[in-house]
Amino acid sequence: MALALTVSGLALAFGGASTVSTDPADALPRGSESAAVARLQQDLPSGEVLPALVVYSREGALTGEDRAAIAADAERLAERAVGGKVPPPVVSPGGDVAMLTVPLPGTLPNAELTETVAEIRAEARAGLPSGARVEVTGGAGFKVDLSAVFAGADITLLAVTASVVALLLLLTYRSPWLWLVPLTVVGVADQVAAKTVALLTRVTGLTVDDSTLGITSVLVFGAGTNYALLLIARYREQLRVHDDRHRAMSGAVRSAAPAILASSATVALALCTLLFALSPSSRAIGVAGAIGIVVAVAYALLVLPAAMVLFGRGLFWPFAPKAGQADPTRTGLWWRVGTGVSRRPVAMTLLSLGALTVLALGAWGVQSGLSQTEQFRERVEAIAGQETLSRAFPAGSAQPVTVITRGVALDRVLQAARATPGVTAAAPGERTPELARISVVLKAEPGSEASFAAVEKLREAVHAVPGAQALVGGQEAADLDERRAATRDQLVIIPLVLAVVMLVLLLLLRSVVAALTLVLTVIVSFAAGFGAGWFAFRTFLGFPAMDLGVPLLSFLFLVALGVDYNIFLTHRAREEAARQGTRAGILTALAVTGGVITSAGIVLAAVFAVLGVLPLITLTQLGVIVGFGVLLDTLLVRSVLVPALITLLGERFWWPGGVGTARGSEERKGAPADRRP
Repeated sequence: MALALTVSGLALAFGGASTVSTDPADALPRGSESAAVARLQQDLPSGEVLPALVVYSREGALTGEDRAAIAADAERLAERAVGGKVPPPVVSPGGDVAMLTVPLPGTLPNAELTETVAEIRAEARAGLPSGARVEVTGGAGFKVDLSAVFAGADITLLAVTASVVALLLLLTYRSPWLWLVPLTVVGVADQVAAKTVALLTRVTGLTVDDSTLGITSVLVFGAGTNYALLLIARYREQLRVHDDRHRAMSGAVRSAAPAILASSATVALALCTLLFALSPSSRAIGVAGAIGIVVAVAYALLVLPAAMVLFGRGLFWPFAPKAGQADPTRTGLWWRVGTGVSRRPVAMTLLSLGALTVLALGAWGVQSGLSQTEQFRERVEAIAGQETLSRAFPAGSAQPVTVITRGVALDRVLQAARATPGVTAAAPGERTPELARISVVLKAEPGSEASFAAVEKLREAVHAVPGAQALVGGQEAADLDERRAATRDQLVIIPLVLAVVMLVLLLLLRSVVAALTLVLTVIVSFAAGFGAGWFAFRTFLGFPAMDLGVPLLSFLFLVALGVDYNIFLTHRAREEAARQGTRAGILTALAVTGGVITSAGIVLAAVFAVLGVLPLITLTQLGVIVGFGVLLDTLLVRSVLVPALITLLGERFWWPGGVGTARGSEERKGAPADRRP
């Protein structure tokens, strides 16, 4: 315990804060054309720029006083622009909207960018005539508004998560103080994991953002609480056998550790498969999440036992277990559920699969990919400004596509760009003897299929110019590259996750049939959770599409975390089968683990649902799908479907290893298997 306190203190004292890369290319898919353009732009005189678009509007038409105020703003804002210059304002054909582009350095730290955009917004409003409106949008506006979503979010997320876990632990244990021990241990583990990740960002160059840290915190609280619940349940069982609490805890750790280690290894290794992803955010979640899981399991198996033993049996008051006391779980609710399932395994299997199939059908017609204006649940200023521009100018004016080419081929590339279908205008920009930049405006709405098709045609056209070595980037091209990267990552990562889960199950259970059965059940569970989630988003929440990263991350979390409960159940079933046979063993396993696994599932689902407190559609979608999927896995798949399948398969479930018991031989010969243990 003293060692744990020392290590935790050192981590909290010297971990520091995470460093965030200011290189825009680091946020783009590895090896993508848009990332190459972002790096090449840094070789131009102004370097990488992040435009702040100041949008002025008045119903009817802008007045002379409005235009004078806009001109004055242009002079003042030039001090903040790259190169000290702001292009002349562009007025819409209808005369009711004007756009002022303020190019800001793309490498500004987030705090400085936030301050700069706030000053631009304040200055633009200060001199605005009555009746006119102004909004700041563009890349800078969206980045600042996105950061604002996470302002104080770490504290909010931590507070809400801890409150949810505390409430559920209090309801689970019905003790006025027992819940404080696991909550404190998991809370310290969360902070140690965060500091470890922060240290890695400074030592290895790992890039993380606020959403990555939020997801990591949710993983630590969810998984750490699950491991704590399983260990405490085993400890309570052992206290009914042993007078000495130290012997009881020793037995609890020996019996629970294999399942907890297998469970945590499954999640950590599944997260590590994200290192093969092209998406930088996915790779960051993989590294940070794996660190969080390792820290959580270390505290659950090393720190929590010492903390529990320290306080003795009185920690469970007023329901403290006593040596020789009967185990109430063997005659409770889950015993009755297991008995019902074992009597009608075929019907229960068909009913479970039918319900899961109906839910999975909700994924029919799912649409993927959110544009910049569709990322928020709330209407922030950057979205309002983008909508104003879309009404007054050609759709792609606010987000022009960038072409970088060799300077000697500028005219030929410019001509090819202007002749590309879907292009409204193309104008030359900065140049050096080696490189030149071209700004291209597309006709289609940003984020639409027509816009992506135009980017692809533009790339084909400029790539075909001999000796130009032209590349196409910018926000719209980056969105296209991210879509392709997401598709590729799903094709690569999903099989790797399934392979990891299969490997861990084979090592733990030594059964091919068991491993295949459990993997198939979690796949079905994911399909049902995903289908139900998309149906809810489309029907009740009105979300336009599924975020690109949500399918992969929700699959990883649901499969890796969902198989945890099957591991807890089947590991105990294997222990019991060695004494009384498979059919009676699964009944006993369900009876004794039903309460703790249900509590663990509800805690994990609630913790992921907490992601919905942030007004970002991506995190809301991830929280809803994983939360609902975990509940399905806990209450239906683990409680009904898996016991029914094991009952149907009998001893064949453990093929080829078997459990090697005399009772198993009797069961195969037809001896009754449903006797109470």
